[in-house]
Amino acid sequence: MDDLLQEITDQIEEYLRTQQINGVRYILPQADVEQVIISNRDKKKAKAQQPPVKSKVVVAPVDPVKELRSMANDLSKCQKCIHLAQSRSNVIFGEGNPRAQIMFIGEAPGADEDRQGRPFVGKAGQLLTKMLAAVGIDRNDVYIANILKCRPPGNRNPDQTEVEHCIGYLYRQIELIAPKLICTLGSVATQSLLDVKEGITRIRGKQFDFKGCTLVPTFHPSYLLRSTHMKREAWMDMLLIKKIITEI
Repeated sequence: MDDLLQEITDQIEEYLRTQQINGVRYILPQADVEQVIISNRDKKKAKAQQPPVKSKVVVAPVDPVKELRSMANDLSKCQKCIHLAQSRSNVIFGEGNPRAQIMFIGEAPGADEDRQGRPFVGKAGQLLTKMLAAVGIDRNDVYIANILKCRPPGNRNPDQTEVEHCIGYLYRQIELIAPKLICTLGSVATQSLLDVKEGITRIRGKQFDFKGCTLVPTFHPSYLLRSTHMKREAWMDMLLIKKIITEI
């Protein structure tokens, strides 16, 4: 009996030495082994029942300067209005501070703008610059654009199809620049943005909510060059614009 016990003991010691050589440092009793198996099984079951973890999509902030530059490049090749694309010298995208608080929007480029590739650079543009300076606003601090980016032949008013083709680009400009105030210059720009039929003489100087900012219509500078007696009303509108932007 003693020999049998000694043999069993020797076998156990040999087994333990083998396990130690193989890197085993601890042998669980049978009851503990069963508990570990049950615990692992429960963990796997609970993990399988958990809803999948949704990965977060990180959206990089939009740089208005880069986006506007990219838009201008794309628009330089625009062919939506074939007749305008064939007659234009330049696509007049817009210019100014891409983070401006004030945005001025006219109807379409004229001959001088088409030739130079910049908005409001003719006599009407020079008057606009003087009007801004008179109320303490630097033209370089605002953003200036038009409903159409191409000059209509003969400086005629844009037709509805042309407006529909082009106004989406203007909406994107407004979205990127995010101005606090928009000033529409003339009936065409005002009616196109506000979807109204009233003429500029009835609607000028009023405040409207447009895409989260204030919109104030006033006369187009080219109209003021022909109708100098309306400059007083335009002056009042500019003072209102200055007041609004100062209080924002």
